[in-house]
This record gives sequence, C-alpha cells and structure tokens, in this order.
Amino acid sequence: MPSPRRRPLIVPVLLIAGAVLAARPAASDPGGAADSTAAQVARLYADAAVATRQYEDGRRAAEGQRALARHYEALLDRQRSEIAVLHEDLGRIARAQYRDGGGLPVAAQIVLAGSPEELMRGQHVFSQANLALDNAIDKNRRAERRLAADEAKAAAAWQDLEKRRGELAALKQTIEAKLEEARSRLQGEADASALAGSCRGAVRLEQPPATATRGWVAPVETYELSAGFGSGGDRWANRHTGQDFAVPIGTPVRSVGDGRVAAVSCGGAFGVQVLVEHPGGYYTQYAHLASVAVDEGERVGAGQWIGQSGTTGNSTGPHLHFEVRVTPELGSGVDPVPWLAARGVNL
Repeated sequence: MPSPRRRPLIVPVLLIAGAVLAARPAASDPGGAADSTAAQVARLYADAAVATRQYEDGRRAAEGQRALARHYEALLDRQRSEIAVLHEDLGRIARAQYRDGGGLPVAAQIVLAGSPEELMRGQHVFSQANLALDNAIDKNRRAERRLAADEAKAAAAWQDLEKRRGELAALKQTIEAKLEEARSRLQGEADASALAGSCRGAVRLEQPPATATRGWVAPVETYELSAGFGSGGDRWANRHTGQDFAVPIGTPVRSVGDGRVAAVSCGGAFGVQVLVEHPGGYYTQYAHLASVAVDEGERVGAGQWIGQSGTTGNSTGPHLHFEVRVTPELGSGVDPVPWLAARGVNL
C-alpha cells in the first residue's frame, strides 16, 4: 500500500497564501449552491496542497534554524571555555608578578637592586608582565562581549524558530478547518442528489495546470489503497468489483485516460458515478462521488478532473470506487491494478 505522496512551504509565502485564502470570494457558478460548494472544495484542496508544500519547506527551514541555534550554542560553549582559560592566565600572571616583586614600588626596587643592570632587568620583566596582563584583560573583555552577543543571537534564533513553527501550524490548521466544513456541505448536497436519484449537472471545476502525461494516470493523485478487486465482505452481494482508493471527501478524481463520458448517474448502490469509455473498448467507472464535473457525451483527457470523491450510495466511508470493465454493464469488470500497470501506472 503506497503511502500518500507529498510535495514540497516557503515561509514568506505562508502569510500571502493565508491572506489570499481569506480574501478569496465564494464561487459564483451558475449551477447554484451545489456548484459553489464543489468549486470551493476544489479551491480549498488547491490551497491545502500549497499549504502542505509550504509547511514541509518551512519545517525543513525550521530544522535549519534549529541547526543554526545549536551552532551558536556550541560557539558559546567554546567561548565559555576560552574565558575560563583567560581567567586562569590572569591569575597565573598576577601570581608571577607577586613572586617577582612586580608589586613593589619603584623606589624599593632601586634600593634592593644589586646593580643598575639588575634594576634594568627587573624593570623590563615588570613591563613585560604588565603588558601581558593588560593584553590578557583586554582579550578577556573582548571574549565576554562576543559571548554576550552570541548568547543574544542564540536566543533570537530559538525565538524565530518557535515563531515560524507557530505560523505554519496556524495557517495549515485554518485551511484544514475550512476544508472540513466545505467537505461536510458538499457531501450533504451529494447525499440529497443521490437520494432523489437526480444529478444536479456538471460542476465546472478549475482544472489543474496541464502537464505532460504518459497517456494514463491513477484516478486520484494521493491515496491509500483499500478494498481490492475480488475481495469478499458483507457490503457486496458477491465479490468486490473494483479497486477502492481511500481519500477524503472532495478529492479531485481524474479520468485515467483519454475517452468519452458514456454515462453520469446518481442514486443506487454506487451513488453519484461517472462512466468513461476509452479507445480499445474498455470502460472505467468512478463511483461514490460527491460531485461531477463533466456531462454525458463529453470528451475527456487523461488526468482531467471529472468529479470529486465522496461517500454516496452503498459506502461505509469516504473513498473512490474505481472499476475497469469490458462493457458498460456491471459484472464485466477486470482487476484494475494489473490493467493500469500494463499501461505504465503502478499503484
């Protein structure tokens, strides 16, 4: 079972995305409330995908910030050690001066000196010791200033890290909350259509940017496989006739290949569904949908969004029921997994 694929969140874009999301107007499709909800879910999915990519990029950036903060901590540890050594040096110099008479007044040194040469040597040693002491004190003060500055950098780095993490989590949570609310409305409208056995018409979704394909694609982009072809269970009269893809309500559903929409229907065990006829005599079915984005007889291309997943009909939870058939009728199905694999799509 493949795990959901994730795409790479740049932190500066986060706030822009959030602002765009907040300012974005509601959909104004002529189809009415159902169209508006379906289009809103599709847009929120796109926003969620952007937010997820930004979140992942931001998480990696946060890890880099964490590494920087740890680097500062390591520098601080080294600087603390250097300052401790400097303190030892200062103590050693002071002790040496005391032993060598560095603390005596000049007059006392003259009286005690045995000769002018001895006096000069004493003065030279004394000057060198004072110079070393001054240098050590100055070095110690510079190290302490660097230590204080780097401590401030380390603290700022940790604060920036926590701020970024909070912004990323808040944006992602806001989008997910809006998406969950829209999903609930979309499913409610789909249930009403399925119960009435009357479809509301195509919801024209804004299609994703065109990308080069191999001619065939998986029916959903991010998924987990659930019930497989031929499996048994209380939900089916005989055996499972297709492959289920566990996806949230409102997930864009794609035509797996080029073809023509053979049927769009609502009601019954499959709920809201689309049937696509492909060259070569095969048909693919997309069932338990929450909305439909195509009309019967319409030409579709590989990867084109033809609807949104849901849980209409005989369904125990959100998923896409996908079938491959040799006729339009139920009962002529073949296993979708090897069928897609033979066309270069490995689930």
